[in-house]
Amino acid sequence: MGSATEIISLIRTRQDVSQFQRLNWKGTFEDYLEVVARNPRVTRTAFQRMFDMIVSHGVEEFTEHKRKITRYKFFDDAENSGADAIYGLEQPLMKMVNIFKAAAQRYGTEKRILLLHGPVGSAKSTMVRLLKKGLENYSKTPDGALYTFGWRDETAEGERFVDCPMHEEPLHLIPDALREEVLASINERSADRAFPVRVEGDLCPACRFQFNELMRRYDGDWTKVIRHVEVRRMVLSEKDRVGIGTFQPKDEKNQDSTELTGDINYRKIAEYGSDSDPRAFNFDGEFNVANRGIIEFIEVLKLDVAFLYDLLGASQEHKIKPKKFSQTDIDEVIIGHTNEPEYRKLQNNEFMEALRDRTVKIDVPYITRLKDEVRIYERDFNKSRIVHTHIAPHTLEMAAMWAVLTRLEEPKKASINLVQKLRLYNGQSLPGYTEENVKELRRETVREGLDGISPRYIQDKISNALVSDEADKCINPFMVLNELESGLQHHSLINSDELRKRYRDLLAQVKDEYEDIVKNEVQRAISADEDAITKLCANYVDNIKAYTQKERVKNKYTGEDEEPDERLMRSIEEKIGIPENRKDDFRREIMNYIGALAIDGKTFDYKTNARLQKALELKLFEDQKDSIKLTNLVSSVVDKETQAKIDIVKQRLIRNMGYCDICATDVLNFVASIFARGDVKRSS
Repeated sequence: MGSATEIISLIRTRQDVSQFQRLNWKGTFEDYLEVVARNPRVTRTAFQRMFDMIVSHGVEEFTEHKRKITRYKFFDDAENSGADAIYGLEQPLMKMVNIFKAAAQRYGTEKRILLLHGPVGSAKSTMVRLLKKGLENYSKTPDGALYTFGWRDETAEGERFVDCPMHEEPLHLIPDALREEVLASINERSADRAFPVRVEGDLCPACRFQFNELMRRYDGDWTKVIRHVEVRRMVLSEKDRVGIGTFQPKDEKNQDSTELTGDINYRKIAEYGSDSDPRAFNFDGEFNVANRGIIEFIEVLKLDVAFLYDLLGASQEHKIKPKKFSQTDIDEVIIGHTNEPEYRKLQNNEFMEALRDRTVKIDVPYITRLKDEVRIYERDFNKSRIVHTHIAPHTLEMAAMWAVLTRLEEPKKASINLVQKLRLYNGQSLPGYTEENVKELRRETVREGLDGISPRYIQDKISNALVSDEADKCINPFMVLNELESGLQHHSLINSDELRKRYRDLLAQVKDEYEDIVKNEVQRAISADEDAITKLCANYVDNIKAYTQKERVKNKYTGEDEEPDERLMRSIEEKIGIPENRKDDFRREIMNYIGALAIDGKTFDYKTNARLQKALELKLFEDQKDSIKLTNLVSSVVDKETQAKIDIVKQRLIRNMGYCDICATDVLNFVASIFARGDVKRSS
């Protein structure tokens, strides 16, 4: 009993009664007018509230490939620790928010249906889920406050209270004939002149009935009618069906448009005598409950034609037509999402022209930037969630690389391959390619990001690898890549052997890339001396600077001026296959790169230039490799001195590069086998 008492006491101390009271504020219509005078933004439209909600989380601007990008922090989902964070879709999100912004200004897009279009698993549903959650949370804040009302009346049975079933704006109670004058008075008293109060729409049929009944009771005295009105704070909630609606089409034979606009309550017909009495009608369709907020249509283009007629009026006229009642005003964001096959049907159906005309399509492609794709998998497969199995370095990266490669279109220029294109998109530098070239690469594509492998497939196969018999406390890239390959045979969305072969070829390319990466890492672990590489880089830069500017280099030891060290420069450049007749171009390229960084106020770091980093590491590796022979790693007999050196390399892999004892041993054996068979390191 004592423990139960402690639990109750704990809840008592943690509960926020004052917050509950704020969110459940009640007052008279007169009280509400004072609220509006202090904060006219409580009367915002659904689109205005949506736009303000997104912007309230903060905005960042950056430039990518010479294009200004606005990033809205709302889509980081920081309130939920990034559970639904959206990565790499800045441009579709920019387009969507711009539509909200234009709609908030009443420029016309508030009369359109937003249609998110893209392949399966491209985050369309996640975008809408974030918007719905965001509105719920925003409505609980002082900045996001909004209000609705209900009717209180005394009956023989006692006091009766009836909520407005459509959570209307209380200012709808102001008679049409007086609105202009009343609003002028409200705006004159307003504490925020930058936001004039406007009232659009009339009372819903249920509230209109209550209003007219009371007007007859009081012989048209509006001031007495309004005493029966109780205004209350409104909190949007999908679970409670307040301000947020979701509609998912069912079997075509069972679709009924009353699911959107409400239906007759047959039990109450006997009580009220007519099916056209608002009291005998349930205004609980998705359009009704979503008023003042947002309605989501899942697979919107699978809707029956009868539904589409409701959708047209709801978008263009902001009105719906419940059965047996006149058109009813609504104020809500209408957003749907669909996959490409359904959208093609829409395009080919001439009878759908009216819907196409009222639709604003936003393409939501797959991610084509590797680092963003990696973040998706890191969110689900990380140390905090995967406790008992270690994920070897580059495992998620290689899976993500393959996924992105399947989505990219082959470059039209023969001078660049698909992997190099992926690197450019990922922000890495390649010789002869500028940001303008990358911009051109993106511009020449037709369907890039709209085809390829879904992140869901990757997640499923990573999960398979984690629970497989091979996963002995650690999984590595080969395990995941093999899972990805074995699943291709029965992938439901791959409908041709040619496409299946292409995906397998891309897997082979990814394995080659991984081989290069781990060879580099083992070499770095053997040479692993950041200071030595930094000094080597500084020496190289000093020499190529003097060489390109036809100057001499001061010897740090003797203090004398000498000719640039050609032997040093070539020993580094040869490591990445720079021929003698191209050395001048490469040296100028490096100096131009350093100069461009200096103009932008950035400091040069060899790690930002992949080719130079590789060349420096290989040079340092060559200088130090004699202290340990890689081929010794696969030898069955290793002397103590060599084993000690191997253990040092393994510890560097574990300490500096994220390996565990299992995958460090595996990767050393793998790389040793490569060198043992005499493979020559490829240059990129």
